[in-house]
Amino acid sequence: MASRPLPADNHHTAIFIAGEPVVFDPAGALWWPRAAVLVVADLHLEKGSSLAGRGHLLPPYDSAATLAALSALIDRYRPARVVALGDSFHDCGGPERLSEPDRDCLNRLSGRCDWIWIAGNHDPEIGDYVGGSQIAELALSPFVFRHAPEPGEAPGEVAGHLHPAAKLAGRGRNLRRRCFATDGARVIMPAFGAYTGGLNVLDPAFDGLFGRDFHVWMIGADAVHPVARARLRPD
Repeated sequence: MASRPLPADNHHTAIFIAGEPVVFDPAGALWWPRAAVLVVADLHLEKGSSLAGRGHLLPPYDSAATLAALSALIDRYRPARVVALGDSFHDCGGPERLSEPDRDCLNRLSGRCDWIWIAGNHDPEIGDYVGGSQIAELALSPFVFRHAPEPGEAPGEVAGHLHPAAKLAGRGRNLRRRCFATDGARVIMPAFGAYTGGLNVLDPAFDGLFGRDFHVWMIGADAVHPVARARLRPD
């Protein structure tokens, strides 16, 4: 795949993962410029309609909002490949419930590049309602793209599933934001979907995934900000 340059503005932060330079975008995506790969995690499309089916009514615009944000990233980076790291739909019926405009939008996006759907625990199968290829995981040296992080050391792993968020305390107030979590060997991606929450990176679910020297990159309005583990606070 052809390389792509970094975008010509100050909205990105480059960092090395498994020795390879990548960009943490403040939208919550990872850009791998050498391979022109854009990575997003946990879109949870049609979460609103899933909750509505169980009596929890929310404005039914989450899929449209998520796809609009994803479309903007694709326009900006012009990737050769998009990798969606699982739980792209909130359940296996999500693709069928997409509105016609949202389905058309998604099919247009997936037709612009090589599109990979990684299977998640919410969407192990998504049928033929949307384009792209569906696989369990993808290895592109030095990276392995999968939905859930594997226990222990996993150099080159790029995963989602845990929806990492970071909390800071200071100056009389708390700040809690989605984040990328990394020790330089692997990275756990923030959730991208409009209706997704975040799990504090100090939660026991993250135990054993990083050494004590890991950092998070908190997502701000137009940049991501590195924060050392020592500054993090539990919920």
